[in-house]
Amino acid sequence: MRPYNTFETNNVKFLVDKQVEFATIQVTPTGLKKSILDATAPVRAYFKEKGVHDYDLQLQGPEHKRVIDTYILTEGFRHLTKTSLYRPVTKKGDPRLWVNKVRDVEFLHANDIFALIAHSGLLYVINLSTVNIPRVFQSSIDTPLKDLILEVSLAKTSTGDELLALIKDRMTDWMPTEILADTGIGRTVETMLGIEMNPSKTPDYKGIELKSHRERSRVRNTLFTQSPEWEISKLKSGRDIVDKYGYIPVGYEHKSLHVTLSANRPNPQGLGLSIMPQIGRLEANEFSLEPLSDGTFRKVGDVAAWNLIKLHERLLTKHRETFWIDAETKVNNGREYFRCTQILHTKNPIPSQFDILLDQGQVTVDFLLCRRSGGDTYSFKIKSAARSLLFPESDTYNLRV
Repeated sequence: MRPYNTFETNNVKFLVDKQVEFATIQVTPTGLKKSILDATAPVRAYFKEKGVHDYDLQLQGPEHKRVIDTYILTEGFRHLTKTSLYRPVTKKGDPRLWVNKVRDVEFLHANDIFALIAHSGLLYVINLSTVNIPRVFQSSIDTPLKDLILEVSLAKTSTGDELLALIKDRMTDWMPTEILADTGIGRTVETMLGIEMNPSKTPDYKGIELKSHRERSRVRNTLFTQSPEWEISKLKSGRDIVDKYGYIPVGYEHKSLHVTLSANRPNPQGLGLSIMPQIGRLEANEFSLEPLSDGTFRKVGDVAAWNLIKLHERLLTKHRETFWIDAETKVNNGREYFRCTQILHTKNPIPSQFDILLDQGQVTVDFLLCRRSGGDTYSFKIKSAARSLLFPESDTYNLRV
């Protein structure tokens, strides 16, 4: 998709400030002529997250087309139509979409960018290239577009207020952790909020992700986990990686590999990260441990790879809104107790910053691999001091008062 112009940037910033989640898509000249648009990876991820549609489960052919009620929103009116979501028999079944009757309301022009907003079982479409969203919202005249923004924004604010109130009510006095372990506080917080342990990649509490840690801890914060994309990787599994780079820890009988990979310098196994924006990939590589004259390290082998857009999707899906909870701890009679002291409330991470922080070593990847037991984990973590660079929109709640 092309870069936003100033007009579009103002519209996007306004929607973000109002906590309206959306996906964007550009109308190419060919797409406008043929009434066909590619459902890009961000659009597919947004539809799946919002429960609108899952292209991965859709079969090819017109008989499997999905049609969703849709409103086209202009500055003063709304037009009821349908959006078709489908995978054609040809072109390998690449996901497609089209908003019907857009030409009837003179809604689109070639190369326009529009926003897709899923809300209450309906899809709303706004042309970011022509509709002045801030002006519509600030007008004294009530319009369908203004009503939608108010409704979505109020719902998001209410959820954050509700979660904050629950934490203040239940977790500002000393309470025991469920287990004496690194995950003890996080597990107890989820239990207190009625959140069941599960492997879901979606946020924890009504769209808000929860991250808890001990306030004196200097450990990195986990952003998300994501396995490499083995089809584009040199090694084809965690077991292959352990076989080549693993070691036998003291007291073990089999190989494991518990290491951190950074773009700054290779770890003792010679493993590190390379950000490849020109091809849209993050790579785990093997490097020589002796630095070159310019301070960099020579790559000697490929290990695994991720598509950056997939990592961006995970980041946006997991952290559209996050409570980073600091907890004070103490140990009494061998049992750990904690109470929540501060919350950093972040919203809308910037994917381009994610790539920069990877390159700077502020975001790293932990390999937790074991040849025998399986259950391999690839954890993307961020240093606490770098969170404000990834999440520029934040509020801090002091729970000590």
